[in-house]
Amino acid sequence: MMKVDKDLCIGCSLCVKDCMVKDIELIDKKAHIKNVACFKCGHCVAICPKNAVSTDDYNMDEVKDYNKEEFSIDADNLLNFIKFRRSVRHFKNQDVEIEKLSKIIEAGRFTQTARNAQDVSYIVVKDGIEILKEMSLERLSDMGKYMLANLTPETMNLKLYAQMWVRMYEEFKANPTGRDNLFFNAPAVILVVSDNPVDASLASSNMELMTNALGLGTFFSGFFTRSAEGNKKIMDFLGLNENQKIVTCMVIGYPDVKYQRTTPRKEAQISWK
Repeated sequence: MMKVDKDLCIGCSLCVKDCMVKDIELIDKKAHIKNVACFKCGHCVAICPKNAVSTDDYNMDEVKDYNKEEFSIDADNLLNFIKFRRSVRHFKNQDVEIEKLSKIIEAGRFTQTARNAQDVSYIVVKDGIEILKEMSLERLSDMGKYMLANLTPETMNLKLYAQMWVRMYEEFKANPTGRDNLFFNAPAVILVVSDNPVDASLASSNMELMTNALGLGTFFSGFFTRSAEGNKKIMDFLGLNENQKIVTCMVIGYPDVKYQRTTPRKEAQISWK
């Protein structure tokens, strides 16, 4: 429940104006939260100049007062940081600290979600990464063999992928400790899970920025998410039910490659109306 400390409230009405569901009103020149339409977005907590609003639904110790030095980022530096990011597929034989993985998840946890649903969860795979790798490669191989045996003009464009998946599993079985083309010998994987793919994708984007800020590298493994889809063996291993969806798979480790510059991109297609 959202609450207002009447002794601290000065009746400025800033929270009233900023409440998108109109769940706050002034009574006797004090803010009153009805807690009827409220979905706990926290805008009232953030905007109050006297820190008069709180909630017993979340940990208020996480709330931080704004100060320019700690909360501002130079726009040009941020844009360069985004331009410089690379999908990393060469990793050092070095573990990733739990503290850094937790900070990456924090970046996801504080990302906006539709109606403040906060419906994104995370699975960190470290100790079981080799088991998960083998299950996924086996699944991809089975999918590849089926596709190759049932090629049609419509699926002919997937032939190279099918052949690759079969070959990846064969190479893994021949040399389980060699370089794999699924997780690329990275020490950790974070799976971002949600019924809402937009919420999970937004969280993943912020998590990628944090990953790079921590000196780590990552790439999003579409092969893994494809292998896990509808596969009970993998889902059971991860403790997920059939209705849960793995939206992204972030493969994470310390980069064993050093990039020197940004790369060009297509011109943005923009329509100004």
